[in-house]
Amino acid sequence: MLYFAVRRFASALLVMFAISVLVFLIFFATPGVDPAARIAGRNADPATLAQVRHSFGLDRPMPVRYVLMMRHLLVDRDLESFVNRGTRVIPQIVQATPVTLSLVVGAAVIWMVAGILMGTAAATLRGRAADPLIMLVGVVGVSLPAYWLGEVVNLVTQKQLHASLFSWVPPPGYVGLSRDPGQWALHMLFPWLTLALLYAGIYARLLRGEVVSALSEDYVRTARAKGLSERRILLRHALRCSLIPIVSLFGLDFGALVGGAALLTEVVFGLPGIGKLTFDALQNLDLPVIMGTVLYAAFFVVLANALVDLLYARLDPRARHA
Repeated sequence: MLYFAVRRFASALLVMFAISVLVFLIFFATPGVDPAARIAGRNADPATLAQVRHSFGLDRPMPVRYVLMMRHLLVDRDLESFVNRGTRVIPQIVQATPVTLSLVVGAAVIWMVAGILMGTAAATLRGRAADPLIMLVGVVGVSLPAYWLGEVVNLVTQKQLHASLFSWVPPPGYVGLSRDPGQWALHMLFPWLTLALLYAGIYARLLRGEVVSALSEDYVRTARAKGLSERRILLRHALRCSLIPIVSLFGLDFGALVGGAALLTEVVFGLPGIGKLTFDALQNLDLPVIMGTVLYAAFFVVLANALVDLLYARLDPRARHA
């Protein structure tokens, strides 16, 4: 297991290096892209452009530029925005990260618990009226766009029924956990539910299919022949094996959401997270911030996949030798 973990994290480092090179080439080596013109502003004269290129090292060879950029971003951590001069990239990412983590972790707990309960219940009650009803609820959740559902939630809780039923709901925004845990939870409650509703249905449908398939396997028949109870067979045998694809999917979804894929939910509920930071940087074509957030997103996706592979190997030892 130790050898598998070392090999997996070594490959993760190699992937991160490849992504950093690719991102740098896209933003700084693409023909027609001139960061100096973006920094100097419109109608800058050639002398100003040359001075800007020299100041930011943009007149150096490409490998040197890559090393300097990575050093400023990851080692010295003093890489500054091209648009908001004097504003460093890393502090912006550090400030936005707790917001996104608060949103994704809370929503992940809700959608995993709801998805496992719904999927297991639907598989157990297959052939009965409750089975298609549970799956219908899941389909409805998957079909509702996060931005639309978030706007509806804000309309109901902030305007239509705010005075009568939802007077306890604070306005959209974010309050830090260390500042006021109670207000943090209240501000995050409906963003959690909105994001979780989208994923709970996906996980419920996937888990139902896996559990139904597992219950027809030979090892389950053997367990029944030994006299084990249906509850123990479901929880100790069928459900455990069925969680393997769920774990894989969770790693992909969690890494992507932490990396900024929860943008629409953050925008609707006024959460200044990584997704919102990336969106603003794209609007202004702020290359250092874009590169920083892309590498941040790639780090969490790669890390999540590495951890999923380790958990996968823990659940199924055969994966260690794949």
